[in-house]
Amino acid sequence: MDNRIFLYIIIILSAVIHEYSHAFIADTLGDRTARYAGRLTLNPIAHIDLWGTVIIPLFLLFTGGIFIGWAKPVPYNPYNIQNKQGSLIVALAGPVSNFIIAIVLGLLLRFDIFPVNIAQFIFLIVTVNVYLALFNLIPVPPLDGSKVFGEIFQSRFSLATSGAGIVIALLIAFLILPSVASFVIKIIVGV
Repeated sequence: MDNRIFLYIIIILSAVIHEYSHAFIADTLGDRTARYAGRLTLNPIAHIDLWGTVIIPLFLLFTGGIFIGWAKPVPYNPYNIQNKQGSLIVALAGPVSNFIIAIVLGLLLRFDIFPVNIAQFIFLIVTVNVYLALFNLIPVPPLDGSKVFGEIFQSRFSLATSGAGIVIALLIAFLILPSVASFVIKIIVGV
């Protein structure tokens, strides 16, 4: 099977866990919006956006060798959250879930117990999850980082409606994120 298909599957499954984590934490904190919308599930179909999860990512992956995509954002109502820091916790849930996957699998790689082909596959999962977590923590809309930043500093971004946020996020992702992700991956997996 083509390595790009493996990469695509890993990204989609990691994104599903990311979105499910938002839904699960919101539900745990008292907001049932995601549950009623059928999004409190690990079923990938519930989180797929036809354009953002299927058409655009596959087209770019097979024509340019890059991945840009998105899943349907999990709906939640911050007014239903029963915790003062609830919105911050919900926003962090997705990236934290990706870091947990990366850390657990990365620590397993440190034991050097896997055959090379399995270790490479696990390393790919670690890499995807580190990138997904860091990308989503970029503090520009519509990413989770903007919500985290907004909750911590009690501010709103004017970029939210201008569309400039995603352009800035992509610039950061291509220019800065590879160095940061490489550093984080080395910390997790070891040299």
